[in-house]
Amino acid sequence: MPQQTHRGYRQRVAHFTLKATLYGSWALGLFPFTYDSRTRQLTRSRWLLSYGLVLNLGLMGLSLLPEPEPHEEIKVEVYHRNPVVKQVEGLVEMISMVSTCVMHLRIFWKSKEMATILNELLLLKERHFRHPILGHCHQFDNYVIQKFCTVLLEVASSLLIYYGVPDTNVVIAKAFCVYLAQLGVLLGITHFHLAVIYIYRFVWTINGELLELANQQRRGQRADTAQIQLLLRLYSRLLELNSRLAAIYDIQVTLVMVTLMSANIMIAHVLIIFWNNQHRFSLLDIAMIFPQALIINFYDLWLSIAFCDLAERTGRQTSAILKLYNDGEQMDEELQRSLSDFALFCSHRRLRFRHCGLFYVNYEMGFRMIITNILYLVFLVQFDYMNLQYK
Repeated sequence: MPQQTHRGYRQRVAHFTLKATLYGSWALGLFPFTYDSRTRQLTRSRWLLSYGLVLNLGLMGLSLLPEPEPHEEIKVEVYHRNPVVKQVEGLVEMISMVSTCVMHLRIFWKSKEMATILNELLLLKERHFRHPILGHCHQFDNYVIQKFCTVLLEVASSLLIYYGVPDTNVVIAKAFCVYLAQLGVLLGITHFHLAVIYIYRFVWTINGELLELANQQRRGQRADTAQIQLLLRLYSRLLELNSRLAAIYDIQVTLVMVTLMSANIMIAHVLIIFWNNQHRFSLLDIAMIFPQALIINFYDLWLSIAFCDLAERTGRQTSAILKLYNDGEQMDEELQRSLSDFALFCSHRRLRFRHCGLFYVNYEMGFRMIITNILYLVFLVQFDYMNLQYK
């Protein structure tokens, strides 16, 4: 009973996070669709499109306004002694600004195609995936909750750096615009990851039904050929929707990943400067402010990779489940042909996420990103080695 209660609580928390993401996206103009309860479909709203574009471009414009005086005395000193830090921070801000612009313009430009994809996913959910035979997908709840918590942690981390550094001249109005724009970017990317985790859940359901049919056949019962053919059509449809979805978000996701990687390099470089000058800077700055930002950024980047890797691994499991049918009996010609078609389809088309035609998003790529971060940090420290120690 306690385990069932825990699972029910986790489902309620996941449902709450989905609703909070939806309402937050509407408030920031990031989800320009309304739900028609009669047709059970999403409708693109031109008013929400215009509202989102004006709001977010306005926030970006306000965040670019010059500050009346130096923001932080510590930052001025670091810039004076380490000019490379200022150049790297300017590069990170430029990448972040480009990412934000591209995201909102893509939302405006691709909203019609996005509505079509979401409506097809809703239709599949209503008709075929309402009651999965394996019960509730707990991995779905875990990843939804983790993603929502990561968004909150990213914003909280930025606020801690802004307000936690001593000798800071706080500009509340500009900080509000900057971090509201940051929240918009994080929620915009969250839409892609939520769509990915929904596709994962649908493929997980297909695998469960295939596994149940395989177990029936191994017990001597005849598997339903029509059901296998239906699952093949659903699987094919999900892979097509996944490809279209990745094509819409590939530029935004790539830019945000580059932003997180470059921010990690900059934060780690500043942390090394602080550590080498403990006599000048407070130990609190070294131990609490910057390390937490580095950890949260890495966790956010890794979680983004974990979403795609989970879906990819679940897609690979489909081929392994199809091999179980070879152990059963009652294999007629029509069933054998349907299984062969399914296996042939899985061998030629796989559930994968390739961004901008450059790289696949999975754990292997994630390890390469971590190594790249470390190497760039080493290069930066070597280049700026003489300025790391203040005299």
